[in-house]
Amino acid sequence: MNFDLTPEQDQLRDAVRALGRRYGHSYFVEKAKSGEHTTELWSEAGRLGYLGVNIPTEYGGGGGGITELALVCEELAAAGCPLLLLVVSPAIAATVINKHGTDEQRKRHLPGLADGTQKIVFAITEPEAGSNFHRLGTVARRDGDDWLLSGRKCYISGVDEAQYVLVVARTEDEASGKLKPALFIVPTDAPGLTRSKLDMEILSPENQFLLYLDDVRLPADALVGESLDAGLPALFAGLNPERITVAAMGAGTGRYAIERASEYTATRKVWGGRSIGSHQGVAHPLAHAAVQVELARLMIHKAATLYDAGRDLEAGISGNMAKYAAGEAAALAVDTAVQALGGAGMTTEYGVATLLGAVRAGRIAPVSREMILNFVAQHVLGQDKSY
Repeated sequence: MNFDLTPEQDQLRDAVRALGRRYGHSYFVEKAKSGEHTTELWSEAGRLGYLGVNIPTEYGGGGGGITELALVCEELAAAGCPLLLLVVSPAIAATVINKHGTDEQRKRHLPGLADGTQKIVFAITEPEAGSNFHRLGTVARRDGDDWLLSGRKCYISGVDEAQYVLVVARTEDEASGKLKPALFIVPTDAPGLTRSKLDMEILSPENQFLLYLDDVRLPADALVGESLDAGLPALFAGLNPERITVAAMGAGTGRYAIERASEYTATRKVWGGRSIGSHQGVAHPLAHAAVQVELARLMIHKAATLYDAGRDLEAGISGNMAKYAAGEAAALAVDTAVQALGGAGMTTEYGVATLLGAVRAGRIAPVSREMILNFVAQHVLGQDKSY
């Protein structure tokens, strides 16, 4: 059992940390409040190779795994720049295409995903289906050699920034007549694909959308993989990287909040000249939050290590646990930081209340804490399925 990063991973972490701090949380907030995107940070991270660390070298990536991408997600978040599209484009889309796409799809999309010049977002969630992908209403049907996609998607991140959206639909199996999942790479400017921006109470430079697919016509090669049999494994290929990188972003956000609060409480002096951090009523909650964040980081490291080793079942369990732990720890850390700073904690200047919406959402998406508890109860504790 080894908790140390390799020298290369150490260098990656330090380099990403330096990049994130050069931009900082004020940059993130300014972009979010002005309705702009973090284009400069994303482009520089792409040029430096940080967006493609998990993509094979033959496609311009770093040849690493989800462990390396989790480091990128965590360190940018720890610098106050939690980039949601890191989860969507490099973690989900690149993994799905690399593992289950055709040779042509890998050549067409992975180099751009690696250097940041291409973004592919992910569309699975639907208004009626919720967490139950078996009830997806978006349907793909054959029309000659083409596919026609119809349906609705919701809470789809970053559609306005992306050239493509990876859409999860259902197709009819010709042999059995049963519906089965399939993934399609859909241009965001495809005729019949429209979007409506959702107003969210989350301060983020990445927007959320409703998507409407009205007989969107796609060529045969838009289907991910060589056949419909690739659909289910391709879908699940993206879920563990999603959970692990979301968890890493949460852990980084927690670290950022605790660092900001610790700096403030160590220097803020009232009532006799002692720092407010010398009082246990202030220090202990911050210390408790720091413990929870560190525990989450350990589970993230375990989950990423298992995933990169190809131990998918174990990685699924650890990935869900990591996402749960990091979601709770991040929310606790930000709330505790706000409390420690008092009124200053609610100002934009001190940069912690600006994260309240995001960390609260982290306990809901991409899978809710309750569904993770259901998963653990069933697959770890051996309980009957409750839903």
